[in-house]
Amino acid sequence: MAYSFEEVLQELIRDTGAEGAVLVSPDGLAIASVLPENIDEDRVAAMGAAILSLGERVASELEKGELEQLYVKGSEGYVIFTGIKDFAVLGVLAPSNIKLGLLLMEIKKVIKKLEQQMG
Repeated sequence: MAYSFEEVLQELIRDTGAEGAVLVSPDGLAIASVLPENIDEDRVAAMGAAILSLGERVASELEKGELEQLYVKGSEGYVIFTGIKDFAVLGVLAPSNIKLGLLLMEIKKVIKKLEQQMG
């Protein structure tokens, strides 16, 4: 059964306790999102693409291989950006009390689902 991108994001949020998720094109446009009402989808999309691009450059120039994920940890929680090949970026917003190991494991599962859907 094929899922819509939004359904995959909703499942991730439901299974992990994340606060929101967004799927972003490499040029910073939102493909799908499930975000809290007070979060601007377009701003998250643009920031996600920009930070992943910068992270890729840092990893490359410092000879750390291909970038896998970027974490931003603030006093109120996390934002995790993960590249999906050259297709997209997955951004996940999570509270500070989230079970980070579970979240990272579920992100890997979601990335595989999204890669299959994108071809």
